[in-house]
Formats: sequence, C-alpha cells, structure tokens
Amino acid sequence: MDLKDHIRSVPDFPKPGILFYDISTLLIHPVAWHTTVERLATAVRAYEPDLLVGIESRGFLTAAPLALHMGLGFAMVRKAGKLPGEVARYDYDLEYGTDQIEIQTDAIQRGQRIAIMDDLLATGGTMAAACDLIRQRGGEVVCGACIIELNFLKGRERLDVPVETLVQYEIG
Repeated sequence: MDLKDHIRSVPDFPKPGILFYDISTLLIHPVAWHTTVERLATAVRAYEPDLLVGIESRGFLTAAPLALHMGLGFAMVRKAGKLPGEVARYDYDLEYGTDQIEIQTDAIQRGQRIAIMDDLLATGGTMAAACDLIRQRGGEVVCGACIIELNFLKGRERLDVPVETLVQYEIG
C-alpha cells in the first residue's frame, strides 16, 4: 500500500506558501492506518525501546497507538504549561525566536531506551530539542520515527540518532 495515497496535501495552510501534509485522511482509513502502525512498529522495534515519547500534538497520534501495539509505555513532550505536576523544561532556538518544551519529571527512568515519535520530520528542531530534554532526564534516545519526512528541509541532519520515516517528499 502506498501511504501517500492517503495523505492529503493542503496548499497555503496554515499560511500562504506552506504546503501542509495532512494525516487526517490517513487516520480515517482503517486499513491505511493499520498499515502505518504496523510499518512503524517494524521500524521502531529494531531499536528495542523501553518507552515511546510523542511530541505534541500529532506525535501523540503516532506514539500512543504504537506503544499500545508494541506493549510499551507512552510519555508526552508538550509545549510549556500544558502538563500537570512537576515538569522538566527545555528551551531551544527557532529560526526566529525561541520555544520551550516540557516532560513530566517522573515520565522517564534513568537508562530507559527511548524512541521519539512525531507525525512529520521537517527541520528537525523540535525533535532535536526533545532528544536533549530526554537525555537531561537520563533517558537514552535510540531513534526518532515519523510517518512523513520532508527531505528538502534536511531535518535528519540536525539529529544525532537514527531516524525512521515511512513516506518522504522531495520538494515542497
């Protein structure tokens, strides 16, 4: 099955000049979604993770069902101020400014093998920040995994872990 057949391209969203790759159409197709989860499981299983971490918010859509499918736990990396309880925060640079992400301090045990999940790898900035945050908490990041990769943005070059993706787009 070609998963690209189930991913909708939306021009000029969320602003003019951006081509948005929408996985909503993948999620509503049960066979395509099941195939996606199976393929992600095959890719991620090779790294023997103990825990899957999803990056807000569409990373939750990949990591949570995959964790259930693989019999693993799931933790969330979110924007600052969105998680209850004690959190660890990480500040990182964007092209025009800075941003912050957080994880609950009890989400990761020292030495755990972590796979970081998102729906799409673009510039790699948020995934790189998530890697740093998890390492600060004592986790070992074994891989990143996404449904989609925008190769032309060279996001994997910012990462120092293997990255698994199912669908690649060469130009925007």
